[in-house]
Amino acid sequence: MTDDQLLRYSRHILLPELGVEGQARLVGAHVLVIGAGGLGSPAALYLASAGVGDIMLADPDVVDLTNLQRQILHATRAIGRPKVDSGRDTLAALNPEVRVHALQARLEGERFDAAVAAVDLVLDCSDNFATRHAANRACVRHRKPLVSGAAVRFDGQISVYDLRRSDSPCYACLFPEDAEPEEARCAVMGVFAPVTGIVGTMQAAEALKLLAGIGEPLVGRLLILDALAMEWRSVRLRRDPGCKVCGSAVGS
Repeated sequence: MTDDQLLRYSRHILLPELGVEGQARLVGAHVLVIGAGGLGSPAALYLASAGVGDIMLADPDVVDLTNLQRQILHATRAIGRPKVDSGRDTLAALNPEVRVHALQARLEGERFDAAVAAVDLVLDCSDNFATRHAANRACVRHRKPLVSGAAVRFDGQISVYDLRRSDSPCYACLFPEDAEPEEARCAVMGVFAPVTGIVGTMQAAEALKLLAGIGEPLVGRLLILDALAMEWRSVRLRRDPGCKVCGSAVGS
């Protein structure tokens, strides 16, 4: 690490659990952030400030006035710009050492598979079940840890799915693809802005722990936030041996 990096990341390096070696792992890491909106904004900001070396930011949308209430990666002057371009500029201003790869696309099929294969870890900051399930399938296939978050109204949730561990469920163990749960999106249901900040920041924290190899990640646990009462609930998750996505991966 350079002298400038040692100074920039000194407060991380002072943590005995992290130190120079852990920070060096972050600098050498490559992550995919799916979504540059309410969750992706704080997640990407903290990943960049912490020195994660390569961040692939994927989002097909442009910045809209209604986004600015919660999507802190973007400023008013960015209205009409692709979110990934606005996000890249914001992250570059925060930490010019970080390489941000802007991908203005809805990841699908082989492109999704290739993006996941190229990174160390995936943060699902999307707002729809189709993308979440596609991310989960790709992460299971390539054994890449998936940090998944969601926020709507005053409610948030976060968990980590890491099929490198034999005891880890995948996202489909909790939300089977054929269950067709009712989709609640903030575009029609509304969302309390700080909830996206809380969940997105926690996604960044879990990602940094995994990349640095410290602490105990949220594998096998789902944290659920009720921001109106400001109460957290922790739910234990188990791998479903009959899961159509990861069931065949048991023991492989």
